[in-house]
Amino acid sequence: MSYAHGVVPGAVCVLSIENLSKTFGPRQVLTDLTLKLAPGEVYGLLGPNGAGKTTTINLLSGLLRPDAGQVLIAGKPASEKTKGYLGIMPQQNLLYQSLTCGENLSFFAKIYGLSASLRSQRILTCLKAVNLSDRANSVVGSLSGGMQRRLSLAVSIVHQPKLVALDDPTTGLDIDARYDVWKLIRQLKQEGITVLLTTHLLDEAERLCDRIGFLKQGHLLAQGSLDELRTRIPAQEVVTLQTTDEVAAIERAHALGFAMRRYDTYLAFWLPERLELKVLLDRFEGVPIDSIARSPVTLEHIYLEVTRSV
Repeated sequence: MSYAHGVVPGAVCVLSIENLSKTFGPRQVLTDLTLKLAPGEVYGLLGPNGAGKTTTINLLSGLLRPDAGQVLIAGKPASEKTKGYLGIMPQQNLLYQSLTCGENLSFFAKIYGLSASLRSQRILTCLKAVNLSDRANSVVGSLSGGMQRRLSLAVSIVHQPKLVALDDPTTGLDIDARYDVWKLIRQLKQEGITVLLTTHLLDEAERLCDRIGFLKQGHLLAQGSLDELRTRIPAQEVVTLQTTDEVAAIERAHALGFAMRRYDTYLAFWLPERLELKVLLDRFEGVPIDSIARSPVTLEHIYLEVTRSV
């Protein structure tokens, strides 16, 4: 059963954001943002640059104060008392370049009050989780950008938080390192840890997230599971084509009852039913076609439809 905010009524939300608003001077960055995240949920917050994603994370962490609304973490107002519940991986790596990987983790673990014995254990566990076990004594400044990104992720979980906010966590990572991060996010979910993920990689959100929200100009435009969001596009599949006679293609599609969209240099048509390629070519007979392709409705199609409508 699905609920409007993804949380069973009566259950304690790990994260509850209610009517959160924030302005910077004359610019409204967030407007009445409301989210509720359940234990063990991976929630993807998607949107273009300047949509308010990083501002939301900064409000969770206390780096910014809201103009209105509130943030509850494990049922308590976000404050110094809730910092142990929250781990943050910022968009930019905030690491001490002259310290080793182990020393960075030890420093942040001390901030969260971990005992010496627990610190040692967590340092080893977190380095292993991000495939940096052999770099415990390496100075951070000597690491590649991808390795530093992975270390930032290790820092965010060193104190075993219940909620982890990851702000574009795979930025700068090669494909193998990205897979490692995805594996760790899935592991966090299995351990019951809630993840708030911001990303520009739609395939990342599609693979990892239980629910997804689209943020633009500070407004949450839509949210839900991928299946729920697919109902925004009344189509069984999307057909993209390139042609030297777009007018003829559009007229034919209109006559067939296919809705039309444009994706980059391609024309796209929403089909109410799946059609084999031969049948499609028959339907467009007489229209010069350079290329044609069928695909299911993806998160990219949904994202473009929702964000372009504003």
